[in-house]
Amino acid sequence: MMIGLRALHREPGEDLKAIRYHAEYSTMFTYALGGSAELRLLEPHQAEEFYALVDANRARLRAFLPWVDGTRGPEDVRAFIGKALEQYAGRLGFHAGIWTGGRAAGCIGMHPIDWNNRGVSLGYWIGEEHQGKGLVTAACRAVIRECFETYGLHRVEIRCSSMNTRSCAIPGRLGFHREGTMRHAQKLASGWTDIEVFSLLNRAES
Repeated sequence: MMIGLRALHREPGEDLKAIRYHAEYSTMFTYALGGSAELRLLEPHQAEEFYALVDANRARLRAFLPWVDGTRGPEDVRAFIGKALEQYAGRLGFHAGIWTGGRAAGCIGMHPIDWNNRGVSLGYWIGEEHQGKGLVTAACRAVIRECFETYGLHRVEIRCSSMNTRSCAIPGRLGFHREGTMRHAQKLASGWTDIEVFSLLNRAES
């Protein structure tokens, strides 16, 4: 379960209309991952730090993620966070920063929940210096637990570029079933890429 609930942080002069919360969802969360690592719900005042992380890793991330080239400044990150908070407020899932030692290390998020079929797809990325430390695997495990236990979902899906071997290894460590390959399913900066599809079902409903 989410822990460490706290009030929404507001920057001086920030327009609250940009983060339109319903009252029942107007709390932020943190989620301990072990050691100094934790998840924190994305907030507008974090935009500069996350943009700096994206920019420092731009060459590596753009090889696998189509949104990177469109992220040209903190204002683009801030706009994304605003949409993510509206998604959270609408109970359609959330996006969280992965933090370690008080520093932003990456992000993990849920694409909008399909409530008709009680399913969701996850996405994630991590800064190069934080790779190989188990942070993304721990973050995925925590978010999957929320998907099943808090949101009551039936199916969680992860899709990765076939070229991104590190990303494709994570679903396997978490017990996902590999469903197959979608050929030339995504256009990246370098051209078309195949997408690997993995799924995990809620065992409580099996």
